[in-house]
Amino acid sequence: QLHLVESGGGLAQPGGSLRLSCAAAGSTFSTRAIGWFRQAPGKEREGVSCITSGGGITTYAEAVKGRFTISRDNAKKMVSLQMNSLEPEDTAIYYCAAGPYFFCSGLVAHVYGSWGQGTQVTVSS
Repeated sequence: QLHLVESGGGLAQPGGSLRLSCAAAGSTFSTRAIGWFRQAPGKEREGVSCITSGGGITTYAEAVKGRFTISRDNAKKMVSLQMNSLEPEDTAIYYCAAGPYFFCSGLVAHVYGSWGQGTQVTVSS
């Protein structure tokens, strides 16, 4: 069983930065890909980024490519999402979740499990 907890959300100005963290508890963390997803009010949950179990391959949604960077530290059981050049459209609740395999299963939410409780990111001037 894997338990994930997000942190690091908050208020940022357009063009600003935030760093989200996803802390894991459980023995399977290092064998599973981890994804970040977000859900804005009135919208469906969408995939943001994913990283393979070993951290060697990353995937990004087009909307965040070049602005967000995902990384992981298996020794610390942590996945981070560095978000730069934030835009108001990035406002959402951000969730991390575990994929069923060591590789990323796309950015399709229903494939992932062990969802955290989410952390709110608000980008506004």
